[in-house]
Amino acid sequence: MTANIDLLTPDNSQIIFIDHQPQMAFGVASIDRQTLKNNTVALAKAAKLFGIPTTVTTVETDSFSGNTYPELLEVFPDHDILERTSMNSWDDQKVRDALEAAGRKKVIVSGLWTGICNNMFAFSAMQEGGYEIYMVADASGDTSPEAHDTAMNRMAHGGVVPMTTIQTMLEWQRDWARRDTYDGLMDIIREHGGAYGMGVDYAYTHVHKAPARFAGGKRLDPVAAAIKPAAE
Repeated sequence: MTANIDLLTPDNSQIIFIDHQPQMAFGVASIDRQTLKNNTVALAKAAKLFGIPTTVTTVETDSFSGNTYPELLEVFPDHDILERTSMNSWDDQKVRDALEAAGRKKVIVSGLWTGICNNMFAFSAMQEGGYEIYMVADASGDTSPEAHDTAMNRMAHGGVVPMTTIQTMLEWQRDWARRDTYDGLMDIIREHGGAYGMGVDYAYTHVHKAPARFAGGKRLDPVAAAIKPAAE
């Protein structure tokens, strides 16, 4: 049983995005890749909204993996991208320095692949850096469902705390009375939250009679088509 039972708050956590690059995503078969990207970008937008210190790191960008998702970079246009050669982000001093500079021991992880880059970083950061690791399962992926699930189980047995994207965002929010982040979070959920986001849109427009986010063109009234007589 893990001892890391404190709730995540905007003041006690930081986040690292590991290797969200095309070549790494090509190998993911544990989750739909568009869903993976959607969750990753939602998590990034929430981290920015709540002021969570954020590290973005990449591996072998030019020689193998390609550039980080443009949608992720767009959220953090001025962030340095910490390039590495090691599969284990902990092996790069820039990454260690970034985590230390944030000054928070709870580190949320979203990365590729779960059983390699995420797993290595998690155990090294826990053992050598004394960090608590929170692994966002649906904003990470591996080469098969078995590879991902086995890695998540292995890490959980070692003290890593499994999380999901929505769970992380709502834990940061915690109280709907926190109006400074309420509207921003609802925007993220409506855009990226799948069925939950659709439900929020429906509640806003049909229950609370708020205007639609985008009205679209003019809605034309139904017109019944003329009925042709049956051919003799």
